[in-house]
Amino acid sequence: MLEQKYCFLCGSEVEFLTCFRDIYYYRCVNCLSAMMDSTAHLSKDAEKSRYDQHNNDVTDQGYRNFVKPLVEIVLDKFSPGARGLDYGAGSGPVAAAMLEEKGYRVNLYDPYYWDNKALLNASYDYIICCEVIEHFSNPAKEFRLLRSILRPQGSLVCMTEILSSDINFEKWYYKNDPTHIFFYSPKALSWIKKEYKFSGLSITKRLIHFEV
Repeated sequence: MLEQKYCFLCGSEVEFLTCFRDIYYYRCVNCLSAMMDSTAHLSKDAEKSRYDQHNNDVTDQGYRNFVKPLVEIVLDKFSPGARGLDYGAGSGPVAAAMLEEKGYRVNLYDPYYWDNKALLNASYDYIICCEVIEHFSNPAKEFRLLRSILRPQGSLVCMTEILSSDINFEKWYYKNDPTHIFFYSPKALSWIKKEYKFSGLSITKRLIHFEV
């Protein structure tokens, strides 16, 4: 039975995609995103408990190598004097730590670990979202906010697993994390670029770079 009717991102109709562990998933007929039924979203306490289990050690070399492509975009495009925001920084903000080691100034925001909402009233030259956007329960609202606090010539750099057309969603490991609730197709990322008036978009594997 179809409980959810609209895409959390573009607002178009959705169709049933699959059921996994008694959780329904849907696909948007317009932007081709996939999403978990909202009734299956974890409570805030359960979500926080899940994040507390993550071991994002800022000194872990494996994780530093993982986020290095994101960090390199910032290093290539911006000087240390630019103002940055790590949105959804989590308990171990590795990318921000790597940038700070190079003399960059990065503010940290996370609703569970760095909940300083005053930071969302400022503006930034770059915003990084490392393995964050798949957790957005309302991606339209989140991307609208992120675009609104980016300065001219700014960048929004995200990392997530992209839902390409060759992926078998039923067997896809990335959906199995109960905190992963929204999955972006390349068409969805193009929709975000147009809807929120980004001037540029580049996609390299799991690295997404929106430019103002």
